Amino acid sequence: MKYQQAIITGASSGFGAAYARALAPECGRLILVARRGDKLQELAQELQAAHPGVEVLVQPCDLASAEARQALVSSLKALPVSGKTLLVNNAGLGDYGEFASASFARNHSMMQVNMQALVELCHAFIPLMKAQGGGIINIASLAADLPIPDFAIYAASKAFVASFSEALRLELAASRVPVIAVCPGPVHTGFGEVARRNGCSDGSAPFKKWFYTAIPTVVQGSLRALERGKARFYPSLKIRLAGLLVRNTPLPVLRFIMGMRPRKVTTTPSES
Repeated sequence: MKYQQAIITGASSGFGAAYARALAPECGRLILVARRGDKLQELAQELQAAHPGVEVLVQPCDLASAEARQALVSSLKALPVSGKTLLVNNAGLGDYGEFASASFARNHSMMQVNMQALVELCHAFIPLMKAQGGGIINIASLAADLPIPDFAIYAASKAFVASFSEALRLELAASRVPVIAVCPGPVHTGFGEVARRNGCSDGSAPFKKWFYTAIPTVVQGSLRALERGKARFYPSLKIRLAGLLVRNTPLPVLRFIMGMRPRKVTTTPSES
């Protein structure tokens, strides 16, 4: 058993559910966190049927709410732990469309989930990890390296996640608590459909389909990269090359390229 417990946010679908399935055989306890309690219960039943030895706890929580986050942390910290803890900060929100016409409430929720919740959970469990071992997986994005029009706050929030993860990794190096920022490109998780406003396309070029990566590739690869102490994980050669190209492209050139990116956005304000 590699971990005594694994805490996974955004566990009701996509990456979160995939991490839960991948970690079930090597954890004593899985803690599934997401807004949709019914989906979490379905996943918990599936995991317990397939892996009778694992304890699966369901924690419905709206991570956009400060009060809900505080209650979640208090509940989790009350659990007895006698081994390593893995924290997978996977929960994330997006909003595709012009910033000027965005709902402030939606943007505020995005910042709370993508950044604030991640930071609070890291801060809550790092002391335990330093004492008993563990690790942190923070889901960033290839978007962390780009200023993306019509995805302005989402891309900026992922840049925060990547930078924060790098700094945290250096701070925890002496404690042997690995931290990794996972930077996938486009993946079929349903995220894009939720992020897109009514009347918007996703601004994608036709070749983007070639760029997609399978969910298991991201999940399994990132778990191996965490064990190897990697700072970032790009899940395929094409994504690694894209990241390398972006990071080595002068900012004026990036501005020109992103200015030429296909845009089909609505001018109607999104709902509050």
